[in-house]
Amino acid sequence: MTPALRWPSRPGPAFDAVELGDLASLSLKLEVETYPKPGLVSHVDNGAHRDMDAALLYRSATTLMPFFTELAAAGSEGAGMNRLRAIGVAAERAMLAATDGVNTHRGAIFGLGLLCAAAGYRNVVGISKSLGGLVRERWGDDILSGPVSLRSHGAVAGRRYGAGGARAEAADGFPSVYDIALPALRAARELAPQDEEAVRVETCMKLIAEVTDTNLLHRGGANGLRFARESAASFLATGGVGSPDWRWRAADIHQAFVTRNLSPGGSADLLAMALFVDRLEV
Repeated sequence: MTPALRWPSRPGPAFDAVELGDLASLSLKLEVETYPKPGLVSHVDNGAHRDMDAALLYRSATTLMPFFTELAAAGSEGAGMNRLRAIGVAAERAMLAATDGVNTHRGAIFGLGLLCAAAGYRNVVGISKSLGGLVRERWGDDILSGPVSLRSHGAVAGRRYGAGGARAEAADGFPSVYDIALPALRAARELAPQDEEAVRVETCMKLIAEVTDTNLLHRGGANGLRFARESAASFLATGGVGSPDWRWRAADIHQAFVTRNLSPGGSADLLAMALFVDRLEV
């Protein structure tokens, strides 16, 4: 278990590339410091995963920090998708070396990396557009036309069930972050104003309830996705983290996911992205 994680005091009007890399890495660590998240690894247990734990995820997030910094710097220099993709490939290699081959954060390298690049670009140009909107405008076409990992679990599940997955999400400017996660994050602060962990749990549940998570499709098929979405929606409908017994109910859902070997990894990545964007777009 690591010491309590906190956002640093906000720097000047624009975050530099190093600060953006730090924020992206910290967003991943705060996702781990969130319990109970149904089926997911946390600082409390390993969820439905046998090949990773919190310590491995923290190490992965720390390893990725300089690559997020490099992506932010590349964005500030007006880099195209080919350069961003090359940095992402190097980040993935470093991640796999640090984790002995375990895919801890491949999806986050893609999504958070693009947001870092957009933040770097926005700082230099001095515009007020959303990071998601900048990703869509600058790199959306190249994201959709770029190489596809045909063997990844998400890609296989996406083809089988017709889900767009991470590529479609990014090319469209991360609607799950802006239309689902950020509103949930900010509304949850009204329910639990002194408990940011509760805020993150509520946001994660909202994502699970509404996103077509290809990780859930891979592990549980259409029935697994339906079970996950209905469980999260029921939690939210009965008060979410505003209910006095919310921790018990969330832990019960978490154990049900573990029993069914369900893990909403896509929602975990989106939660980290939302934390990052929330810090930069007050």
